[in-house]
Amino acid sequence: MRQTRSDSAAAAVQAAQNAAQGPLEPPAHIPLPDAARPFWAALVRNRPRHKWNEADLGNAAILAITQMQVHDLIGDVEQAALVDKLTRRIVSLSRLLHVHPEATEGRAQDQGNKLALEREAEADHDPLIPTLRVAK
Repeated sequence: MRQTRSDSAAAAVQAAQNAAQGPLEPPAHIPLPDAARPFWAALVRNRPRHKWNEADLGNAAILAITQMQVHDLIGDVEQAALVDKLTRRIVSLSRLLHVHPEATEGRAQDQGNKLALEREAEADHDPLIPTLRVAK
């Protein structure tokens, strides 16, 4: 399937539709602890909303949980081996999901442009137009 140019009208419409749908939620089969929510929110905003599929969202939930675990363990010197193992998992999952810096800022530059367009649409979203929110 051919990609839309990030400076096209179709890309602007897609960005507005993405912004109107509200934030993505993790799959119901992967419980996300409240402490992992900030990691989840930051992670799913690294790729345009319409580029996420169910399998990716599952991996993203696991990545957010792993990032939370590393954050909790980082100050404990005795847990250094576990932190190292979890960090490698984070790197692997980030590559798998294409949310690492090279994917969002480097070679996948057009994806970065689409993401910027989506963020702009979110900022310009009319508060009188309701945003779809997924029930938790």
